[in-house]
Amino acid sequence: MALDATFWAFIALLLFLALAVYMKVPGMIGAALDKRAVKITSDIEEARRLREEAQQLLAEYQRRRREAEAEAADIVAAAKREAELLAKEAKVRTEDYVTRRTALAEHKIAQAEREAVNEVRASAVDIAVEAARSLLAGKDAKAGSDLFKASLSAVKSKLN
Repeated sequence: MALDATFWAFIALLLFLALAVYMKVPGMIGAALDKRAVKITSDIEEARRLREEAQQLLAEYQRRRREAEAEAADIVAAAKREAELLAKEAKVRTEDYVTRRTALAEHKIAQAEREAVNEVRASAVDIAVEAARSLLAGKDAKAGSDLFKASLSAVKSKLN
């Protein structure tokens, strides 16, 4: 009986395999595997294409970044040049302003000096005239006239 069970199991296996071949199960399995292989191949091609696109995008963005960095460097350089020009211009304006203010101050000082000299001269003349009057009134005319002339020439010599 043990032989019978093994024999019948072998026969069932052969019948199952024959039925599987008759129903074209190996062809269906092969077709399914082929279909899966085609899908895997197309997925690999899609991945390769996407990788190439990503590399192109990366290269484009790196180029743009370099251009942006160069542009930023140009902007900074231009700003530095402009700042230097403004500083130089401000320095020139400041020097010009100081020069003008110095000249104006020197002019005012010279004018004040002239006015002071003129006031001193006028005051000296007034004092000399007053001194001459008082002497003339108190002394005789000839001595007063000589004293007046001497005082007047002394004042003239000191003022010039």
